[in-house]
Amino acid sequence: MNDEDHRGGAESSGPTLEMSPEEMRRLGYRAVDALIERWSGLRRDVAWRGATRGELEALFRRDPPEHPEAPEALFDEAVHEVLARAGRIDHPRFFAFVPSSPTWPSVVADFLVAGFNTFQGTWLESAGPSQVELVVLDWFRSWLGMPEGASGLMTSGGSAANLDALVAVRHRFGDAARPVLYVSDQGHSSLLRAARIVGWPAEDVRTIRTGADLRLTRAVLEGWLERDRSEGRTPAVVCANGGATNSGVVDALDELADVCSEQGMWLHVDAAYGGFAVLTERGREALAGIGRADSVTLDPHKWLFQPYETGCLLVREPRDLERAFTARPEYLQDVELGAEHPNFADRGLQLTRAFRALKVWLSVRAFGLAAFRAEIDRAMTLAERAEAYAAEAEDLEVLTGAQLGVMCYRYRPAGFSGEEAALEALNQRVQDALVESGHAMVSSTRLHGTYALRLCILNYRSTWEDVRSTLERVQALGGELCA
Repeated sequence: MNDEDHRGGAESSGPTLEMSPEEMRRLGYRAVDALIERWSGLRRDVAWRGATRGELEALFRRDPPEHPEAPEALFDEAVHEVLARAGRIDHPRFFAFVPSSPTWPSVVADFLVAGFNTFQGTWLESAGPSQVELVVLDWFRSWLGMPEGASGLMTSGGSAANLDALVAVRHRFGDAARPVLYVSDQGHSSLLRAARIVGWPAEDVRTIRTGADLRLTRAVLEGWLERDRSEGRTPAVVCANGGATNSGVVDALDELADVCSEQGMWLHVDAAYGGFAVLTERGREALAGIGRADSVTLDPHKWLFQPYETGCLLVREPRDLERAFTARPEYLQDVELGAEHPNFADRGLQLTRAFRALKVWLSVRAFGLAAFRAEIDRAMTLAERAEAYAAEAEDLEVLTGAQLGVMCYRYRPAGFSGEEAALEALNQRVQDALVESGHAMVSSTRLHGTYALRLCILNYRSTWEDVRSTLERVQALGGELCA
C-alpha cells in the first residue's frame, strides 16, 4: 500500500493529519532513543537548568505555520531547547521539593495509554482499564492496612485527591451545624486550597500550631474540639500528615484515629509521598494507624517511582465518594451497568480521565514488590546518614532529624553568634549558589519561622556519594561566602 492508498487516495490529496506506519515508527524510535540517551546521561547532566521569560520568548515566540515542518527537526527542538530547560526531577542529586524518579516500564505504559487514547470515566468505555485500576487500588489498600471494601480512584496528584476527599467530607456533614476542619500548620497547602474550593468558611477552618516536634497530637487537638463544640460548631474532619512535605513528620495517627472515632469525625491522612513507606518495616512503624483513616491521599508519582500525573485517593467507604460526585445526565444513561461495575467518574471530579493505573500495574509486576521496598528503605537510610553527617559537622546544624526521606538543616559557621537574619541571608546565598552550580538541586523551607535547607531523598538513583557531595558543597560554598 503506498502513501496515497493509506491516506485515502485522491480524497486525501490535500493536507492531512495522518502519517504512514514508516513515519510513525521513525518518530517513535527517535523519541525512545532521546529518552534512553537522557536517562543514561542523567548523572553527567546538571540537576537543574532554567531560563528567563525573555530568553524563552526570543526562542519560541512565532506564529503557527500554515504548512508542515519537518517532524525530525521539531522533535530535536523539543528535546534540546524546550524540555532541556527544566529541572531534572529524576536526577540523582535533585533533592528539592518532592522528587519523582519513574521506572522505565511506567514511562512506556504512559506511552501506550496515550497511543490507545483510553477514556476511563466509565466501565462501559474501559472495562479492562477499570478492572486494573480496582486491582491497583486494592494493592494500596492492603499495604496501608485499610479494611476490605475500601477503595477510591486514581487522580492527577495529591492536590486533586485532597480536593475529592474534602468534597466527600462536606457532603457527609452538609446538615451539621457549622462543621469545622482541622489541619496542622505543617499541612500541605492543597488542603487549605481545597477547603476554599468546596466553600468551607474560613472561620470554620482551624490551622493548629504544632509544638517543637511539629506533630499534630491528641493533646494539641482536644482543646480545640471542646472550644468549638461549646460555640455551637461541629468538629467534622481532621487532616493529618502521613509525611509532612516540610519535614517528613508523621502526625500521631493512632491517637487522632481514636479521637475521630470517639467524636464521630472523619480522619483524612495526607500521605502523598510518605504513605508508600509502609512497604518497609520502619515506614510501617512511623505510619502506625494510617489504616484506620477514613480517607488517605497517596502520590505514586513520588515514592512509588511513577511518572506524573499519578495520584490516588482511598476511602474507607467508596459510597461516600459516589454520593458526593455521581451525576447522571441523559447522555450518560447507557453507562449504568450495576454496582459491581463502578464508573470512576462517579468517585471524583473528572469525567474525562486517563488510565493512570497501568503504569503502576506494569512496573510493580515487572520489578516485583521487593525491589520497590528495598529502594524506599534505602532512601530512608540515606536521609539518616545525611543527618548523622550534619550532626558531626562543625558548620552544619540539624533542624529536624531524618523522618522518612526528609532531613532539614542549615549552614552555620563554627562559633557563629550573629543575628538570625544574617544566618538566614547566608543560607539563602548558599542555596542560590548551589542551585546555580548545577551540582545539585535543593530547596528551602521554614520550620516555625526558621529558614532551613531541606534534603528530600526519594530517588532510586541517588547514592551516598550524591548526598555527601551535596552536603560538602554546602559547606564549601558557605565557607567561601564567609571568607
